[in-house]
Amino acid sequence: MTRSFFGTDGIRGTANRGNMTADVALKVGQAAGRLFKRTEGVHRVVIGKDTRLSGYMIENALTAGFTSVGMDVFVFGPLPTPAVAMLTRSLRADLGVMISASHNPYFDNGIKLFGPDGHKLSDDVERQIEAGITGDISDSLAEPTKIGRAKRVDDSQARYIEFVKRSFPRHLRLDGLRIVIDCANGAAYKVAPSVLWELGAEVISIGVSPNGFNINDEVGSTAPGALQEKVRESRADIGIALDGDADRVVIVDEKGHVIDGDQILGLIGLRWKADGRLKGGGVVATIMSNLGLERTLAAKGIELVRAGVGDRYVVEQMKARGMNVGGEQSGHIVLSDFSTTGDGLIAALQVCAAIVESKKKASDVCHAFEPLPQLLQNVRYHNASPLEIPAVKSEIERIERELGAKGRVVIRKSGTEPVIRVMAEGDDEKLVKSVVGSIVSVIEKAA
Repeated sequence: MTRSFFGTDGIRGTANRGNMTADVALKVGQAAGRLFKRTEGVHRVVIGKDTRLSGYMIENALTAGFTSVGMDVFVFGPLPTPAVAMLTRSLRADLGVMISASHNPYFDNGIKLFGPDGHKLSDDVERQIEAGITGDISDSLAEPTKIGRAKRVDDSQARYIEFVKRSFPRHLRLDGLRIVIDCANGAAYKVAPSVLWELGAEVISIGVSPNGFNINDEVGSTAPGALQEKVRESRADIGIALDGDADRVVIVDEKGHVIDGDQILGLIGLRWKADGRLKGGGVVATIMSNLGLERTLAAKGIELVRAGVGDRYVVEQMKARGMNVGGEQSGHIVLSDFSTTGDGLIAALQVCAAIVESKKKASDVCHAFEPLPQLLQNVRYHNASPLEIPAVKSEIERIERELGAKGRVVIRKSGTEPVIRVMAEGDDEKLVKSVVGSIVSVIEKAA
């Protein structure tokens, strides 16, 4: 069955339009609630959100949907996505919900769902929820005496702060480390600075003044310019940029250089291998991760397993192979010893621990490998399937033959917006640029 609502990371779209209306959110609550009421007795769902204005509307609609089918709702307010995953398990909830469009602008929003184990739902379960959204579930509405209750949980942020601090090595502190934290005016605007300060760091915060409209607006992991400037201006030891829901991170070293998710994966993978903490003999990345990472890890006897794009697919491979380190170039880093999903703050603390323990600068610690020239370009499209057009397919096949063993190309549709991502990498930078330009040109004509 073709999925009409769910993409690679839940349901996402423009707020109050299409799939992201109060009516759809109500039906999502009813359909998901019905599916996860598998036994008799009390059933509960937890709901967190980021700082978008539309979060109030969607939160209330979801609450109405869940309570109408007899589920009790615990409402957290602004809280990172990984905190919702953790608290789903901690509070023994049947379901966890995060209202967020992650790194997207304020006018978008989304709904992410977690099962009772804190993991994102499988494609099969999402299809079952879709069937409920579009079908008639009136027979699942609760009797008047069994309608669910809703309550706000006031200590959810404090619970998450303590949880994150426990991931930091007990014998270390961040004393003497000057850290700039950029919270993207998003879900972590309170918890992230608190964690760093309580671990001893001198904290300089930006992106901590949300107003409903400024989430990810020239701040955060997808716009690290403000963080780079602040790190240089304040002579900080390291900068940390989270995205709107704090499930991804990028690092800025003391020189103002951006460190992406591949470098963070390389750093943690190599250090955990040396410490005997790396499980499964490898690290899970995605098809977008740099070939330089793969070569560097291989030289140390560490396998790089490539998954599809999306931290959910990374986690699936980690579980299947018994690995505890995985992530994406974009900064989703999953450390399953601590969390069931990407957690930008926990990943950042592992980087900070490496800096403190090694007594080296961030620029030395965070350069885990020499990346191959890689170029990624996005092409917005209106045609339903530009990649199925013969001229586009023919050009991609020609490029792949030309590259051969000298590099690789990855072309894919985004699962969250009408964009085709064209990536190429190889030892020859000029060839990489030429390849991407050629493919983009053909897609633009077809799009």
